Amino acid sequence: MPNQDSQRPASERHVPVLLDRCVNLLAPGIERANADGRRAVVVDCTLGMGGHSEAILQRFDNLHLIGLDRDEQAHQLAGARLKPFEDRVDLVHAVYDEISDVVEDLGFPGIDGVLFDLGVSSLQLDERERGFAYSYDAPLDMRMDTSVGPTAEDLVNDLDRERLLRIIRQWGEEKFAGRISTAIVEARATERITTTAQLVEVIRSVVPAAAARTSGHPAKRTFQALRIAVNEELDVLERAIPASMSSLNIGGRVVVMSYHSLEDKITKRHFVKGSTSSAPPGFPVELEEHKPEFKVLTKGTEKPTEAEIAENPRAASARLRAVERVLKRS
Repeated sequence: MPNQDSQRPASERHVPVLLDRCVNLLAPGIERANADGRRAVVVDCTLGMGGHSEAILQRFDNLHLIGLDRDEQAHQLAGARLKPFEDRVDLVHAVYDEISDVVEDLGFPGIDGVLFDLGVSSLQLDERERGFAYSYDAPLDMRMDTSVGPTAEDLVNDLDRERLLRIIRQWGEEKFAGRISTAIVEARATERITTTAQLVEVIRSVVPAAAARTSGHPAKRTFQALRIAVNEELDVLERAIPASMSSLNIGGRVVVMSYHSLEDKITKRHFVKGSTSSAPPGFPVELEEHKPEFKVLTKGTEKPTEAEIAENPRAASARLRAVERVLKRS
């Protein structure tokens, strides 16, 4: 049965992270398009419940927005929220590494802004039956698109110990990955692990209580790792960041909010590469072909204020980076 929160409209359930800062960072790209006599096009690569998209559409009345999400439920909720703007919106069921194909299929030669709000959404955490959260019992699913692919249950029960160990250690950055993977294999030999509560109990049995007191819930990192593996999040991001940068018009901007170090490292690497001159070391003159096509807009990562975190605790780990296209070679 759906929980009470899931019955509320998206505008009441969702507090967008770093909302004003994201819109302000995208604004110059939109204004550049207007100055060039074009209608600006912005892609919200992680539509979710539509909070960021709604704010962008409200602020810029001549903007066209493309919303991408692999989660069908997100499309239903965001579609209702964005109904007043439906003549300026295209909502597409797609993974965000498909951005170039989507933009081309819709007939746009380029775009003026891209927003990524990475990680698991408020929608997915709040829908208990989706199995993303370790705080209540649910089927062990974790798929962002529930129509395709293996579930977390499949991974937990079917992968060998070494593969589980690598996933939990690498993508969860969990120092007790060895103990946890061994415990999972031993537990599933007796009974298939099908729910979040079963998995949490297995993890609790091998993570020292002292570690849980200092590092938060003992299952947090393992659940993160399994979610990333189920949805291939980091592989998708590796393709999506450069694809989004390549789709930008001059003056267009990509804004990325990440929630753990692996996402941020991928984002930083692509942003630094795009904003670095290709001139050989010691070369006396930077030729046109050596000039970087992008400029980094943020110094390191920007973080939410204490007030924002108080309003929306899920924003606490958010880290923001942004880049602008300053040159486009033919």
